[in-house]
Amino acid sequence: MTGQGFGVVRPLPGNGLVAYLGGLLLVCDPGEATADGLLEALRETAASGGDGRALARRAAQVLAANMAGDPAACAVAGPVSGGVAVLVSGAASASVVTSSGETRLAGSDSLTWADRLVTGTVERVELSLPGAGSPHPAVRFDGGVVHGGGLVGDLTDRPAAPAPSRPLTSEMPATAFHLEADLVPQPQPQPAPQPAPQPQPQSQPVERPPYPLADQPPAMPSPPSGPQPVPSAADQPYHTPQDQPSYDQPPPYDQPPYHTPQDQHPPYGPPQDQAPYHHQEPPPLPEPQQYPSYDEQPPSGNGLPDQQAPQHLGAPDAFGEQPPPPPPGQQEQQPEHGDRPLVYGVDCKNDHFNDPRVPYCAVCGIALVQRTLVPYKGPRPSLGVLILDDGTALPLESDYLLGRDPERAPEVAGGTARPAKVTSPDGSVSRRHLRVALDGWDVNLVDLGSVNGTQIQPPGDPNFYDIPPNEPVTIAPGTTVRVGVSRTLRYEAHRG
Repeated sequence: MTGQGFGVVRPLPGNGLVAYLGGLLLVCDPGEATADGLLEALRETAASGGDGRALARRAAQVLAANMAGDPAACAVAGPVSGGVAVLVSGAASASVVTSSGETRLAGSDSLTWADRLVTGTVERVELSLPGAGSPHPAVRFDGGVVHGGGLVGDLTDRPAAPAPSRPLTSEMPATAFHLEADLVPQPQPQPAPQPAPQPQPQSQPVERPPYPLADQPPAMPSPPSGPQPVPSAADQPYHTPQDQPSYDQPPPYDQPPYHTPQDQHPPYGPPQDQAPYHHQEPPPLPEPQQYPSYDEQPPSGNGLPDQQAPQHLGAPDAFGEQPPPPPPGQQEQQPEHGDRPLVYGVDCKNDHFNDPRVPYCAVCGIALVQRTLVPYKGPRPSLGVLILDDGTALPLESDYLLGRDPERAPEVAGGTARPAKVTSPDGSVSRRHLRVALDGWDVNLVDLGSVNGTQIQPPGDPNFYDIPPNEPVTIAPGTTVRVGVSRTLRYEAHRG
């Protein structure tokens, strides 16, 4: 995205209305009752310097106020920090191409409207109504409101760079000698005749090497011809004669500095006339006595009655590891727990199953002495409850999907999450807004790319903090969660 909007914007042929103001895009059906309200929302958002998130919120308010009948066909888009915010309704559709792929939205997938915050490096954004044509490559839309079936913003379409101009003479390499006009000597009046000077020896002209071309190496001056004078010893100070050793000169490469004579044995080695020492293998250890294992059945016929081996109760190295498999012919006995997943935990003195990381029992409050407890795998109890601002309580026994239209979400259709419908009069809650995912004993929040985002307020902190989209964030008991702009919920972990 750029600070100016969507780069080169081109309209698509059609019978709708398209608008491009302040870097914000709008496509709508002029026959809808919401057309005037959407155009006014676009003008006000652009005049106040709002981004795509503010435009989507205003468009949702207009659509929520005109919900009678079928959803209006419209689409809006605008840049936000790190991506683009898109909202589509009715028969309109949108396509956002980023460096990681393409995201498509259709208003027909939702009972009301669909919105999404698409993150990444945006390359192309297209909003269209049914029956829209293809953009003409020579037509550009610099702003305003015109007839059309859609808009295409292409950030990869850049004007061709101007051809480089011919460099000035002062920038060219000095490939020849030249004199400027103002440096040429002017003729001077002849002075009075003077006595003839003595003839001086003429100096040889200086030969300059030619300027090297790009594909040729620079020319090196050739050595002068004829016999050359041999430098004398006086011309070479600190000269070391060849017949005297030098303490500063390293030894020749063919002789090591610390050479071992051939008639001496090398250090730290056996003499040449003696056999080297051979390491003798130690005698083998006696076979260890085979003791019966507590995890195996004793062999029959040893005089003992047949008994079943007791279960292994040792704690695993990590609570995420699987316990050792049961012996062959035995099935692991699991308690009846219904659909509750199995997790590693510990029991307090009152037999309440708890998270092994907590110091006190979550039911009766008794202290848990970790060194005397043995973790085992059992059915996970309820992790608490989510209490919405309208009093609705969601027991944390499975995953939830919160949003304006959660029943149509693929997570709910696939059976991996329960629907929790959350709406707001300002239209700031997305169709698929937030997922509450349970992982072991942790409660995680995953914002599903909502336009208006999700914020959390940790216990004891007066501030709210945005959570990144599509990344799980673990929350602690007592955390307040804000969904969209105006809806909140609170995580309580008390059980009993």
